[in-house]
Amino acid sequence: MKARLLKLWESRSPRDRVIITVLAALVGAALYLALVQSAYRARTQLGTSVTTLRMQALRLDADANELARARAAPAAPAPQTDLRTQVQSLAGAAGLGSALLRIDARDADQVQVVFGSVAFADWLAWIATLQAQRIRLDTTRVEALTTPGLVSITATLTRAKSQ
Repeated sequence: MKARLLKLWESRSPRDRVIITVLAALVGAALYLALVQSAYRARTQLGTSVTTLRMQALRLDADANELARARAAPAAPAPQTDLRTQVQSLAGAAGLGSALLRIDARDADQVQVVFGSVAFADWLAWIATLQAQRIRLDTTRVEALTTPGLVSITATLTRAKSQ
């Protein structure tokens, strides 16, 4: 095979050999430039990905540290009052006591409240207050009244368990 290629090369005129050599060099240079350009683009894309991944890793580390700190914190003490009394006093403090039609204790950690006519914005603010007291909204049914902004609400509230 090598002898056949050498014979083919030698059968070409010197001018053809120069042209073939120059064309081969140009094709080789073009392929090399394409390879370098492709590698440079890939390097740029990977550099952007590395930066993004580093930021995500830092955020995950911060989240892990926060989780470890939260787990190491002492648990909130169990409230001394029963849930029904606590919810009723918080409703009164929020100005929702007059709208509270009924409050039934299902068990020590769950109550059902019924509001007749309450402003929805006030209800939402009261729920945020309850969440700060580790009382969560379990189920709810909200019905719009004819007066804009007023609703009637039936909800089940549950005391969050200590871990």
